[in-house]
Parts: sequence; structure tokens; C-alpha cells
Amino acid sequence: MTVLIAGPEPGAELPGVDRRLLRSRAVQVLRDLERSDAELSIALVDDATIAELNQKYRSKSGPTDVLSFSQLEGEHAELAGNLLGDVVISLETAARQARSAHRGLDSEVAQLLIHGILHLIGHDHEHEDEAREMQQLERRLRHAVDA
Repeated sequence: MTVLIAGPEPGAELPGVDRRLLRSRAVQVLRDLERSDAELSIALVDDATIAELNQKYRSKSGPTDVLSFSQLEGEHAELAGNLLGDVVISLETAARQARSAHRGLDSEVAQLLIHGILHLIGHDHEHEDEAREMQQLERRLRHAVDA
């Protein structure tokens, strides 16, 4: 299993996140999802970067907390091998959400990571039944990484 973490850029004034804990949590989530052979990329970015990606790939203005770019779907998906894709997390948005929810940044980033990974493997929340199923799986995985 390979988990690569990029960012934040050197000199960026972003909140700090425990990269070792993040990698450990990513590995645990992938194991729990029976994806032990997977390759995953995590990018930790600022609001400006994620807003640019959000506009370019989703035609939505402004920053969001997490984006997922799956290699398991779309043109040439058969060439992905074990590469699941990329999870992009805005540390600025995550920090605001963490403060609002009265929890730590590492906890918030873990929640966003789980959400992003589930999107990579095909889960969605566009319809009520899908959203309910995804939320249940998120809770189970969250419990597993916090245990």
C-alpha cells in the first residue's frame, strides 16, 4: 500500500497537521475497505488552490473542504492499476470547520480524508439513500481510525 502526502507548499502559512497520523489513518481506512493494495495521493492545500480546482473541475465558485479525483472511472480507468486517485483537502477550510465543531484539526482532516476516499471508490451522496449509506460507512470508518 502506498500513501503519498503532498503539501502544504513551503512557506505557506497554513495550519499544521500531523502527517504521520494522517498517513496511518489513510492506511487503516484502505485496509478496512479491503483496498490494501491501493495507491493513494493526498494533497494538503490552501483555499485559493482548492477554489481553483473546484471551479475548473466542478464549475463551482469558492473553496470547498475536500475534492476527490478518482482514477477508477472515466476514460482510461482500466490503466489505473492500483491507483485509486487523489484526495485534495483545504487546510484553511478544515481549520474553520474544526473550530466551528469544537474539535481538533487532525480529527477534521481525518473526516475529510474518509469522505474523499469513499468518493474515490464510487460512493456518492446525491440521493438520500446513497447519502445515508455513505454516512453510515463514514461513521464506521471514523470509529475504526479513532480506536
